[in-house]
Amino acid sequence: MSAGFEKADTSSASDVTPPGADLQTALFDAVCDSLSAAFVVYDRNDLLIFASRQVLEFFPVPEDVLRPGTRLRDFLGAVYDTGIREQTLTRQTGSLSREDWLSQRIASHWRERFESVERHRSDRWVRFLKRRLPNGYGVTIISDISEMRKREEQWRYDLERVQLTEDILDHLPFPLFVKDRNLTYVAVNQAFCEKYQTTADEVLGRKSGELFSPDIAKRFEESDRHVLETGEMSVSRQRQIARDGTERDIVSRKHRIGKPGRYFLVSTMQDLPRDGGDLDEFDQASEITTSSNQSYRRAYLPVTNTSQRREPAAMEAIVPENFSGRKILVVTSDLAAETAALRTLVKYGFESCAVRGEDEEERFLEIASCSGITLDLLVIDNQMGMRCLELAEQYGIPALVMDGFQMANELTFQIARHFNRSRRGNGAEGEWEITTTDETVGLQVLVAEDNDINQIVFTQILEGLGYRHMIAATGEEVVRLWAEHRPQIVLMDISLPVFNGFEASRLIRQMEEGQGTRTPIIGVLTQAFERDRAECANAGMDDVIMKPVSPDILETVFQKYLTADPLQARN
Repeated sequence: MSAGFEKADTSSASDVTPPGADLQTALFDAVCDSLSAAFVVYDRNDLLIFASRQVLEFFPVPEDVLRPGTRLRDFLGAVYDTGIREQTLTRQTGSLSREDWLSQRIASHWRERFESVERHRSDRWVRFLKRRLPNGYGVTIISDISEMRKREEQWRYDLERVQLTEDILDHLPFPLFVKDRNLTYVAVNQAFCEKYQTTADEVLGRKSGELFSPDIAKRFEESDRHVLETGEMSVSRQRQIARDGTERDIVSRKHRIGKPGRYFLVSTMQDLPRDGGDLDEFDQASEITTSSNQSYRRAYLPVTNTSQRREPAAMEAIVPENFSGRKILVVTSDLAAETAALRTLVKYGFESCAVRGEDEEERFLEIASCSGITLDLLVIDNQMGMRCLELAEQYGIPALVMDGFQMANELTFQIARHFNRSRRGNGAEGEWEITTTDETVGLQVLVAEDNDINQIVFTQILEGLGYRHMIAATGEEVVRLWAEHRPQIVLMDISLPVFNGFEASRLIRQMEEGQGTRTPIIGVLTQAFERDRAECANAGMDDVIMKPVSPDILETVFQKYLTADPLQARN
């Protein structure tokens, strides 16, 4: 419920009705609904003029205190009585009496501008933006910034972890360096710099050819590329002469780390024991190279335990440079995602540009068609409208839908996978096909999702990860498909037509009674409201995840809930 935007009763009959008081309540409610925040508007006498229904998402106050004419003090008193106490992020000032707490809040509402952040419970942060206008009217905006705070904490943790890693590497007693897939130095430790009498700034961003003689650089890069391409570890033994003229044998080991498309080369160097012994790795080598004067030896060791490693199909190891010259159009209104995507595409030789919406996309495709320019692929942000996909289909251009994270971090892998499948004869339409066939033996994942774009995103991810799945667009359909095919897991959107995800989950749980089986149901939420999480649990859901979904999120859920039984998960 929200209070109407009406003229509040005031003690002064001479007060002039504010211009905003004539706004339609329904219109203002609609504006508030489109924003993820709550609004409270009050007059110069601290009487409520308007309070949006979103206030109840933050404070379970009685609905009557949101009505026009309620004193601001009474509204704040109701907030205090809910038992929610402020846990400021800066310091705890101690327990305040009700009157002292109200006095502080009223005073903050009379400041021209005031901003504060409060911590409600252990996992929720709330921001208050307050402004008092020159005519005495005030506005408070309440928003949930929990996700932003969690990301900040994660960034801080990641930075600390990176700093710790750098400190550890710098204190290793032997030289170590890291190269990227272009064989450019991206990290060196202090021992490496001391060995070659250089600094990190002089090495980073450069290649071996810029630091060593052509012969040595060629030999280094030959083994570097072999390790990056095959995953085999390289072990080499070479003789070096120190500045004092002393000869010693050095062993270098090179390893490939990372994921397909994001491989790095890590190399370490250590002195060989002086007793004349050789390396144990040479006994396991698949190939050994020895120089004519025995000044160095190199061995390649096969990759071990490959049978225990599962490489998702979405991460196929394809060299992006093979597709250089292809023309790609990026459609996104997210400037950060656009910048990251274009930078990546240019790096790998694609011809690319970006448009900000469906109107720009339509004009661009029309001009390109008239000019005889053929586009190879459209990359569309999943936050854009369905019209963007319809335009791609209209002009016969393959399209990939990605979220912002994928565009910034996984763009080359998704594009490479698309072109690789096209080379094998699977056209772009196969990327978009949503499973609706009757071939459901061993169905693993049932997705309840009514949004067309989100259906495509789920389909891309699940096909890439190699899971057999089906899509249900209504609550009624998901219950029917569950009853017919008994999937291993259900991903349940809570806002579905016919009946919603909560009702669908309750029906599934009722149908399971007496059968001794329980299918994991995972709620898929768009907002992290505690009320929605609690309702998911009450409806019988086992867990919740947040949109936008990603391969990592779904794979984590599947590893947790999918069991050895191919059709059912037991209690």
